[in-house]
Amino acid sequence: MTAVTMPNGRPQPARDEAELASLVAARLCHDLVSPLGAIGNGVELIEMGGQPTPAQSPEMQLIADSVASARAHIRVFRVAFGATAPDQRMSVADLAALVRDMGQDSRLHLQLDATGDLPRTEARMILLAVMCLDTALPWGGRVLICRGAQGWRLVAEADRTRPAPDLWAWLTPQCQGVGPLEEPQPSAVQFALLNAHAAAARRPLAGEMDENGAEISF
Repeated sequence: MTAVTMPNGRPQPARDEAELASLVAARLCHDLVSPLGAIGNGVELIEMGGQPTPAQSPEMQLIADSVASARAHIRVFRVAFGATAPDQRMSVADLAALVRDMGQDSRLHLQLDATGDLPRTEARMILLAVMCLDTALPWGGRVLICRGAQGWRLVAEADRTRPAPDLWAWLTPQCQGVGPLEEPQPSAVQFALLNAHAAAARRPLAGEMDENGAEISF
């Protein structure tokens, strides 16, 4: 972390780059929610107008579905990539809603088995872990998300998986919080982020994959 000089001459610590990236993600999600909501409201008003065309046309349905999908993605991204205070908490019901949002555009069948609430930082790690499993199981599969005495486990089963040892190296215990590792593509940034957040929270992270499934725990 570097420091910058303020007009009064006093050094001011700069924010950590990861924290700044989280704030940028939160800002982007915040700014995109309003226009998407306006589009969705406009579609609803057109549908309420009683006109058979274009409200009930395939084109209008495509717009409505696309807006719903985009809003679902943003709800997930705000938690997975946005800024989170250490004391923020989330109910399991809210987490389940986000998991359902993730399942809409995925071939994964996601099941959450937990009760009560949890720190929002843990919810962020769960969503990132689901994204990692989605990358590993592009042809679909089943994922159980459960909380036990030792923490969270995400267990995935599938008929086939996509090997990616460079990405899964980010989830091995000996690589937690250290480098250098091969930088992931933007589509796989969740692996590096899960590594970083687990290290920051001092939560032991483990991930493994074989030809019939994968598991991530922390």
